[in-house]
Amino acid sequence: MSEQIYIGVDLGGTSIKTGICDQNGQLLKVIETPTQTELGTDAVLNNIAASTRLIIKESPYSWDQVQGIGAGVPGFMDFEEGFMHLSPNLPLTNVPMKKILEEKLGKTVVINNDANVAALGEAWSGAGKGVNILVCYTLGTGVGGGIVIHGKILQGSSGMGGELGHMAIVPDLEATQCGCGQMGCLETVSSATGIIRMAKDAVERGDRTMLVDVVSITAKDVFDAAKAGDETANRIVKRAAYYLGKSIATLAVTVNPDRFVLGGGVSNAGDLILNPVREVFQKFTPAKAQENVDIVIAKLGNNAGVIGAAGLCLR
Repeated sequence: MSEQIYIGVDLGGTSIKTGICDQNGQLLKVIETPTQTELGTDAVLNNIAASTRLIIKESPYSWDQVQGIGAGVPGFMDFEEGFMHLSPNLPLTNVPMKKILEEKLGKTVVINNDANVAALGEAWSGAGKGVNILVCYTLGTGVGGGIVIHGKILQGSSGMGGELGHMAIVPDLEATQCGCGQMGCLETVSSATGIIRMAKDAVERGDRTMLVDVVSITAKDVFDAAKAGDETANRIVKRAAYYLGKSIATLAVTVNPDRFVLGGGVSNAGDLILNPVREVFQKFTPAKAQENVDIVIAKLGNNAGVIGAAGLCLR
């Protein structure tokens, strides 16, 4: 085989997801191996290197066909140098990841933030394929995001470009503190964590809701209750959608993208979250900024990070 291939690594706190992609962004093979964060920095880096070797060993491809290796890592980093300043849930503080991995693997390594990488994956071969300007939200435990313009990730001057979850969008009187230290971030209301917090608050207030019978509330529980006609759950979902829609309206007149893509676990609610988001977007966005803009659900699911990481080598 002479086909050129690219390896993508999606580094998580529990597992390392590693994939092989072709030059068109098609995922050819994927494996998962343990991260073993409890063993420290060296173990995590060794495990990343081992996973890239392993996937080639288990595939019909050769190491010589690998044109580059990309990695999506949660945390704050110097993208050009591939230097990780801090990864809150991983033992990676002040680590020159690019340099170390290139020494271990003998291949070019490119590193970026995991949310940026997921956005790049959707832009390359997912819901944003063929789109010039794409804004991608990852609605999970937190709210991540990425902005891809003509195939390139918008990093910003200090690497904070596309940190959509930390737009301070909730009014002061309604605001709660975000994990980043700010008050009223989008993440406090439109993430799974924010939805769960609002549901627990409602139960503690004594609001009438079927959620009172749920032992450990999840975002899915809230969505299921809303679908069943629970008024309290519907109010929570609409609040999450309202601020998400307002943030999209803000970006529509800032970046003016062709498409917004919603990914992550919260997006699994589908039309329940998508329809009110679209309504809010239309209400708060000037007509000209709505032209040829659509808001859709992500296509690549949990593979977006792996595919986007591989794409770093080409972008």
